[in-house]
Amino acid sequence: MLILEIIRVALQAIGANKMRSLLTMLGIVIGVGAVITMVALGTGAQQSVESQLQALGTDVLTVRPGQGWHRGVRSSSARMYVTDAYAVEREADAILMAAPEMVSNAQIEFGRSNANMRVTGTSANFAELNNYQVEYGRFFSDEENAGRRRVAVLGGAVAETFQSTPLEMLGQRITIRNVTFEVVGVLEAKGGSGWFNQDERIFIPIETAQFRVMGSDRIGSFNVKVSSDYSQTAAMAQIEQVMRREHKLRVGTDNDFYVQDRAELMGTMQEATQTFTFLLAGIAAVSLLVGGIGIMNIMLVSVTERTREIGIRMAMGATRRQVLTQFLLEALVLCLVGGLVGIAVGFGASRTLANLANWSTSVSPEAVGMAVAFSAIVGLFFGAWPARRAASLDPIEALRYE
Repeated sequence: MLILEIIRVALQAIGANKMRSLLTMLGIVIGVGAVITMVALGTGAQQSVESQLQALGTDVLTVRPGQGWHRGVRSSSARMYVTDAYAVEREADAILMAAPEMVSNAQIEFGRSNANMRVTGTSANFAELNNYQVEYGRFFSDEENAGRRRVAVLGGAVAETFQSTPLEMLGQRITIRNVTFEVVGVLEAKGGSGWFNQDERIFIPIETAQFRVMGSDRIGSFNVKVSSDYSQTAAMAQIEQVMRREHKLRVGTDNDFYVQDRAELMGTMQEATQTFTFLLAGIAAVSLLVGGIGIMNIMLVSVTERTREIGIRMAMGATRRQVLTQFLLEALVLCLVGGLVGIAVGFGASRTLANLANWSTSVSPEAVGMAVAFSAIVGLFFGAWPARRAASLDPIEALRYE
């Protein structure tokens, strides 16, 4: 019963100065809200990266140009060609299929609207290799690629960019660098946000891109699908063998390309986003520390104002431990109430960012628990000194205090 009485007295003391208590809690509210919002942003970014990489498939390897040699000097970037992808597909037993990608930004016109978008010249097996599903229409065929037909397949978010719908754009004509293309299909949206959205792309046959749009047979990368009968390591070794032969690299010469494993890439991206999350949470935690200093300041003021009250309680039999407990509870309650309000603020801010800025956010129970626990620790830590000061007062001197 004694502890309940101490809690009741602590709550009465907080309620006696409502405005001051509210302003004191404001720092904790902002701190907890900031921690939850920042962690939600980091966690959402991590989940978004994971879902996008999983959607692309982990049994796919990507071959990209590395650094090459020109007249004995190491150049900034080597070259890869369409023939490299076809050679790997043809000669590497571990590879089921390969899809070269020739990528460039271009001005796209549709009706009276235009936008600068990423255009990808690729082969007919691109959708199958990268786990894309065609939602409307179809993907272009090998025959259309070989015939350099002017057909295009839109990513899931392209129609929205032109303030239209996929069905309205299907069968219509768009212009890419003054070349007219017929829209034959629209892919199912995979989702994405930030600096690169994989749904905001337009796909055209690579032969058409090479001879009608981009005027080059140089590619930026190509993806390959690994057979289930081979390991990723074996597939990489076969790719390296074919590529070195295609690029006529001598023994002892470094590769002018590199093979990227998406599973490895996923791990790297997870580590990066996790570090980003911790960084954001650490920055937001500074607000909690500032709020804790504010609570310590107010509690010191409260001890000074209530010196005579403390003397009366001690004179009536209250022990130093009970006085210490009372002031610790006051600081703890201020932090916990501020923490609960901060949780609501964090949830609201996360939902607002998700709806207005279209950012991926995810509020995890771990983040909520961490924020509440940290606010309680802040209350106990910064309330300890004022509580010890109140408990160490001499009852006679406290009674004389005016």
